Amino acid sequence: MGKRSKRYKQASQVADSNQPCMLDEAVEILKSNATAKFDETVDLATHLGVDPRQSDQNLRGTISLPHGTGKQVRVVVFAEGENAQAALDVGADEVGVDELVDKIAGGWMEFDATVATPDLMRRITPKLGRILGPRGLMPNAKTGTVTNNVAEVVSSIKAGQIEYRAERESGVIHVPVGKSSFSKDQIKDNINSVMETLMRARPSTVKGRYLKSVSISSTMGVGIRIDPQSFV
Repeated sequence: MGKRSKRYKQASQVADSNQPCMLDEAVEILKSNATAKFDETVDLATHLGVDPRQSDQNLRGTISLPHGTGKQVRVVVFAEGENAQAALDVGADEVGVDELVDKIAGGWMEFDATVATPDLMRRITPKLGRILGPRGLMPNAKTGTVTNNVAEVVSSIKAGQIEYRAERESGVIHVPVGKSSFSKDQIKDNINSVMETLMRARPSTVKGRYLKSVSISSTMGVGIRIDPQSFV
C-alpha cells in the first residue's frame, strides 16, 4: 500500500469506520475534509441485500437528482431525421448512426451517456455491444435510453439524471451525488433522492436485511459510514 497523506490520515481519524453516523453529520464531515485543490466528486455507495444474478433482484434504473451532479454530461444520440434534429436542439453532443458507430468502434470514447431510437439498435449492437456494454454505456430500454422521445431523455440526462445498477457479485450500487462545492442541503437532497428510489425498488423476493450499509466519500477523501436508519 502506498504512503497515505497527512490529510488522508486526519480524515480517517474523523471518519471512524466503526462508528456510522446520521446523514447530517456524515455530510458535515465530508465537506470539512474535502480540501483538494479541485472540486471533488461526492460518491454514494449502498450495499443492498440483493442477489443481482437473480433477474428479479438485478436492480437497474435511472434517478433525476434534484440538484444534478455538478458535471457537464456529454451525450451521444443514435438517431435519424426528425429525432436527430430534436436531439441536437436540446444539446446532444454528437448525433448520427453509421458514421458515429464507426467512430466509437475506432476508439473514440469522449462521452458519458448514449441514447438511441429503437429502430436503430440492430445497427448499433453488433459493432458496439462488446465495447459499450461492459462500460455501462450501451443504450438500454430498462434505463429509458432506448426511446423515440430522444429530446426528453437527452434533456433529463443533461439536467442531472443518473443511472444506477447493482454490481453483479456484491449487490453494491455506486453513484455520484454532487460536488464538494455543493451546499450541505444540496448534497443531502441528492442522497435522499437516491435512497428513496432504492427503498421503493426493493424486490419482493428479498429476504432479511435489505439495506446493509451506506457510505459517502469525496474523490480524495475516505469513506464515511451512514447509519442505515437515516433512510428507513
